[in-house]
Amino acid sequence: MTTRRAIVTSLAGLLLASDGRAQSGLWAGLRAPDHFALIRHALAPGTFDPPGFRVDDCTTQRNLSAEGRAQAGRVGELFRANGIAAARLYSSQWCRCLETATLLKLGDVSPQPLLNSFAQNRDRAVQQTAALRPWIAGLELSGPTVMVTHQVVITALSEVFPGSGEIVVMRRQPDGRLAVAGRLPTI
Repeated sequence: MTTRRAIVTSLAGLLLASDGRAQSGLWAGLRAPDHFALIRHALAPGTFDPPGFRVDDCTTQRNLSAEGRAQAGRVGELFRANGIAAARLYSSQWCRCLETATLLKLGDVSPQPLLNSFAQNRDRAVQQTAALRPWIAGLELSGPTVMVTHQVVITALSEVFPGSGEIVVMRRQPDGRLAVAGRLPTI
């Protein structure tokens, strides 16, 4: 029994160390050229926006909860703890994304309509994603770059289904294609 416990403990330690090295590599990647972070907005209760919502009126939208605002602040602290005190910030025009981006406290936020949700209008998915890819291909990615958006947009670009506040690290390859470098867990 003691030997089995020692083996399990050793394996768990190796997995944690490996995960820590992998996360360290992802943070290093975000400081390197041709990498960027896609972040799903922080916790916002519910699903979908109410009927008749307007992008220019936060009172008509699903917004961050107090827990979501705290989560966004923690994500920003995580960036700073990993050597990224400032970044180029782009955000969906939805209030929950803009607020998440602002609460990261990594710099000024630039609204980008191509990062808007198409969850309630799936007919826009293909066209919007097709326009988003060349926009990303043309971005200056010489320093940390962060895009705060929605699950559907991240999934369309990466095939990853992120949790609220989760960071998906992407790499722009020399031929312009996008590849998932890895995921940083929701905190």
